[in-house]
Amino acid sequence: MKAIVQDRYGPPEVLRLDETDQPVAGSNQVLVRVRAAGVDQGTWHLMAGQPRVVRLAVGLRRPRVRISGRDVAGVVEAVGAGVTELKVGDEVYGTCESGSFAEYAVGRADRLTRKPANLTFEQAAAVPISAGTALQGLRDVRPGDHVLVLGAAGGVGSYAVQLAKAACAHVTGVCSTAKLDLVRELGADEALDYTRDELPAAAYDLILDAGGNRSLRTLRRSLTPKGTLVLVGAETGGALGGLDRALRATLLSPFIGQRLRGLISTERADDYAHLRTLIEFGKVTPAIDRTYPLAEAPAAIHHLRERHPRGKLVITV
Repeated sequence: MKAIVQDRYGPPEVLRLDETDQPVAGSNQVLVRVRAAGVDQGTWHLMAGQPRVVRLAVGLRRPRVRISGRDVAGVVEAVGAGVTELKVGDEVYGTCESGSFAEYAVGRADRLTRKPANLTFEQAAAVPISAGTALQGLRDVRPGDHVLVLGAAGGVGSYAVQLAKAACAHVTGVCSTAKLDLVRELGADEALDYTRDELPAAAYDLILDAGGNRSLRTLRRSLTPKGTLVLVGAETGGALGGLDRALRATLLSPFIGQRLRGLISTERADDYAHLRTLIEFGKVTPAIDRTYPLAEAPAAIHHLRERHPRGKLVITV
């Protein structure tokens, strides 16, 4: 089968289109004929091996999984022993283990579920990791809460705005000047331009920071005394790639009235099923910047890192 593979860490140029063996579904696994694959910041981290601490989990000298991509949407080709919820021919979405930038991918049955009926494969592939992360970051939101989303026009942020609105919160999104219209279209009650607008003090019950470049002191100043700060991602550079900020937040949280936490999201079919319901009822819609064919996956990664997409990027297979 055709797949985007890499044999070393580095820039997008380490990715190449190649022929490789088709994976086989094992126990409690599903083989998916890939129709589309999502591109998120995690894709870049695994490709680049940055920050270096990620290599402890995915391979010290080279990636243990040669094929890029995690988000997937496609059709079930085969199921392994123990799989009962899905069958051959089902249209599914979720995440995979063997790499989704390929014609076929294998995923765990507990990380795949039926695709939303009203989405194309391309739209569905843009959902799992980013929307699942936003969903887990907003667990504490209650009706009437004032929620601030930083990075509101990006992958996680674009879903966070919609999910907070679906929870009947008052939502403020922060983004660049060129993306203010998108954030309003997503349903934000207010859209702030990070290049010129100041954040008000003690104004928000929950802040979800998907931007990653503001200090804890600045963010805490905008929280209510009992508010919650959720830090998503680690895009600020440095030896730990911004993970140090999440660590400091976790250590500080027990000693103050505010709740501060870094979010390490988990991939699970139950969340994707919940998102499917919201999507089919029109509460959430993927915002897609553009799609790329499989062979142009390196260009998609360049776009992700250098052009700050409006929403999500997707690979079609």
